[in-house]
Amino acid sequence: MMIDPPPDPVPSPSAASMGEPAATVIVFRHARETGAAEILLVERSSRLAFAGGATVFPGGKVDPADRALAVHEMARKAREGAGLDPEDVAGRIAAVRETLEETGLLVALVAASGEAAPFTAVSARAARVMLVEEGGALAPVLARFGWSLDLEGLVPWARWWPRDKPGRIFDTRFYLADLGTGAVDLAVDGTENRRLFWASARDALALADKGAIHIIYPTRRNLERLADFPDFAACRAHAQTIPVVPISPRMVLREGCEWLMIPPGHGYPVLGEPLRGAIRD
Repeated sequence: MMIDPPPDPVPSPSAASMGEPAATVIVFRHARETGAAEILLVERSSRLAFAGGATVFPGGKVDPADRALAVHEMARKAREGAGLDPEDVAGRIAAVRETLEETGLLVALVAASGEAAPFTAVSARAARVMLVEEGGALAPVLARFGWSLDLEGLVPWARWWPRDKPGRIFDTRFYLADLGTGAVDLAVDGTENRRLFWASARDALALADKGAIHIIYPTRRNLERLADFPDFAACRAHAQTIPVVPISPRMVLREGCEWLMIPPGHGYPVLGEPLRGAIRD
């Protein structure tokens, strides 16, 4: 007999302080050889306290500089008549910044004129160096290269907030981004991450099942969901039908065994696994 958890409530603003805001981005490309859709994965340094050695999507915590830039973006968008969620805007900015810092890729950016930005491997490397020199602040980098944020270039995918998890808790917003071509340069940052690679969601799951990579519970659930779709366009269409509300895994009893489960209704084909085998961080 399985005891189902109740649906996750939408958190109150006061409860949000229990989790550290973070963001991650699932970056798609078309493989040059086959044209198949692949996603970017990063292998974290084993020295890190959180998810050390795990293979994840690029991302990290929302920084104060991300929030400051979010205020500027919201003011600019307000003049255009767009109402925005400040936490979502800060999350998108963190996703752009972390992707550049960790992988050297430029996502969700356009030229200040609004036209397609003339991104090159040289400009990406220079932007990454400047980002480090500026202490991780993205705003000076955008000003130096004449770029603007394209917040609509990131598609909301999910929000994971494991409130009942022991230890450090992150309230993480997941986004989708598409590079289109596979002709991109990558460079591991050598600090937080030790490896970057492209793989289909199905291939990444197969690598995890063989023990070739180590994935934590949220990454596995998201890879399973991504594996249901052939490309970015299909994932985006699916994501636009699923409201993004916080997901918090719960322990439930299933035939006398403890399982770590997520509620239905969030678009995930697999809702859980035995708690004894679940890797939470």
